[in-house]
Amino acid sequence: MRIWIDNTAPAHPLVFRPIIRELEARGHDVAVSARDYAQTLELLDLHGIEHVAFGRHGGAGRARKLAALFSRGRAMRRFGRDGFDLAVGHGSNDLALAAARLRIPAVNMFDYEFAVQQHKVGCRLARRVLTPDTIPQERLDRYGAAGKLVQYEGLKEEYYLADFEPDTRALTRLGVDEGRVVVVVRPPPDVSLYHRRSNPLFPHVIRRLGEEPDVHAIVIPRTAAQREYVRRLRLPSLIVPDGAVEAQSLIALADLVVSAGGTMNREAAALGTPVYTTYGGRLGGVDEALIREGRLRPLTDARAIELAKRPREHRLERRDPSVLVDMLLGALDEEDVRPGR
Repeated sequence: MRIWIDNTAPAHPLVFRPIIRELEARGHDVAVSARDYAQTLELLDLHGIEHVAFGRHGGAGRARKLAALFSRGRAMRRFGRDGFDLAVGHGSNDLALAAARLRIPAVNMFDYEFAVQQHKVGCRLARRVLTPDTIPQERLDRYGAAGKLVQYEGLKEEYYLADFEPDTRALTRLGVDEGRVVVVVRPPPDVSLYHRRSNPLFPHVIRRLGEEPDVHAIVIPRTAAQREYVRRLRLPSLIVPDGAVEAQSLIALADLVVSAGGTMNREAAALGTPVYTTYGGRLGGVDEALIREGRLRPLTDARAIELAKRPREHRLERRDPSVLVDMLLGALDEEDVRPGR
């Protein structure tokens, strides 16, 4: 079969890497499209995933997002006319719309349920909706997921980290003093529609960590503007990489993660690294479950950050990515559903 996978955000090359490998091992032909947003293209290159790139993120404004959606949609439809048996995206409305127009069965994956406008489109047009089982079904039915929902155990990160071994040189390459408390920091997703409220906590976190002499904080920005903002502060304990990095090794070797993003929070939880969330929007079911389990700590005051060295040993829950592949391919076994039903 020919399978089309779309990557629109930096987490997607990580999510799809083992899925692509498993699909190809089963003899399927996989084509990958991508959007130029944050480090998405860099990470595809970093992980050796061949892809065709078209379109850019529309920015923070709704009008520009809509224009970008239509512009990229035309390119997506041209790409999809080569003929595919299945289309798979992780919250990609570009793919959902193109696949519906081309009558290609589609699977919509995601693990945060409150991106309302995104899911209203993606779920209604999908043949199958795939999420973690910690998201309550009643939160998804309003998007049109009823009758299409299939849920997997655990975190998506536990599947794509199944073969992970940290690069022990990752900190050294960045000039990190491993005798200090090593912190990995992820800024808030400024341009995301579901994160419109400002995040006033982030500047306080940066200031707290950047002025602490016993800390080395690695800030992994999402955009060039965030990179420049942090660098202009000239805080002595901050390290800002020039481009995309293999963040999973940094997280595994760090003493602490402070992040406003979902994926990095969950990577830390999967790798056993203590993690605070500074996310400013409504917490989803996955993060709610991690907080109940004590694997994720909400942060409301930068002064409350506990800075301490930790043992390097960590236990990673490794889950078989072939489970997700079986769920994706199962969409082709179901009764054909007209897009929008």
